[in-house]
Amino acid sequence: MNNDKLEIRIYNDPVLREKARPVAVVTPRHVEIARQMAEMMYGSRGVGLAANQVGLTERIIVVDVEWHKREEDNTNPGRQPIFMVNPEVTEESDTDDVASEGCLSLPGIEGDVWRPASIRYRYTDLEGRPVEAAAEGLKARCIQHEIDHLNGVLFIDRMEPAERKKLAGQLAKLRQSGPVRV
Repeated sequence: MNNDKLEIRIYNDPVLREKARPVAVVTPRHVEIARQMAEMMYGSRGVGLAANQVGLTERIIVVDVEWHKREEDNTNPGRQPIFMVNPEVTEESDTDDVASEGCLSLPGIEGDVWRPASIRYRYTDLEGRPVEAAAEGLKARCIQHEIDHLNGVLFIDRMEPAERKKLAGQLAKLRQSGPVRV
């Protein structure tokens, strides 16, 4: 990886609409990218970040949905990022739920999105080991949201059309923005 600082890409950046490529083998470069992504996520007060959001089209995400709570409770360590290479949902619950979502690439934008309430998923960790797990609630929602990014899908694409239409003015302002340095 070169020494260029990663930037969180904003709504108008075409990389957010690209489908990320699978990672064939986890290398030290991927480990460094993932660690930088985690620092960016925490620095931006987020709970998840996908490689597309920092301008890279590789299938890497980082998730930590409880770090705010752990830090408030002074639980040590407060930050426990889950690094996922080539993540994929393997099973979805029949039950969906709706919740408001936001995104570091769409600052100030929030909206209700329906998603499966629980999932089973798999990924490769930073040591190159396969992992299979299950998640529900916010963690399941966050993993689905970040995998969507890897497929060029933004949460606003999953909103009801009438709800998305209400955001038209805010989205137009974001189209005029550039990358945000963190």
